[in-house]
Amino acid sequence: MKVSKQKIEQEFMAAYEQYSDDIFRYCFFQTSDREVALDISQDTFTKTWQYIADGKEVENIRAFLYRVAKNLIIDWRRKKKSSSLDSLLDEGFDYEEDYSEMERQETAYESEQAKEALDNLKDSYKEVLTMRYIDGMSVKDIADKLDAAENTISVRIHRGLQKLNEVLKENN
Repeated sequence: MKVSKQKIEQEFMAAYEQYSDDIFRYCFFQTSDREVALDISQDTFTKTWQYIADGKEVENIRAFLYRVAKNLIIDWRRKKKSSSLDSLLDEGFDYEEDYSEMERQETAYESEQAKEALDNLKDSYKEVLTMRYIDGMSVKDIADKLDAAENTISVRIHRGLQKLNEVLKENN
């Protein structure tokens, strides 16, 4: 059964009246910026209208509006993150220079602790964990190399990680 265009417009306007404040508050809570929240909430209704005008059905308009708003907020965050990184690079920021000596020492210490903990594991766990996380091999590649089933390798990795966590907790 085909619904008339006028009926669709009425339902959309009713949804706008009912949910526009809620969508704005959601956007504002997520962005902490009134102007951005207004833009995103407006875009949410625009995109929803375009979707409906293209003849596509929406069963739950409220859930659909929130999903559209959420996706627009994610896009906004990505764009904001990218532009802030670009501006830092334009200003001559070099993360290599800003990486402090203390952070390097902490990383070296943590790395040393992990190596010591790895040395305390059974060889079968040590071998698969090294191949997986140090050599970057996939479970399939490890299974092929060790002539074992992929499931066996996955279980060894899982148990090895559990043992590694236990050893690290004991040392701290």
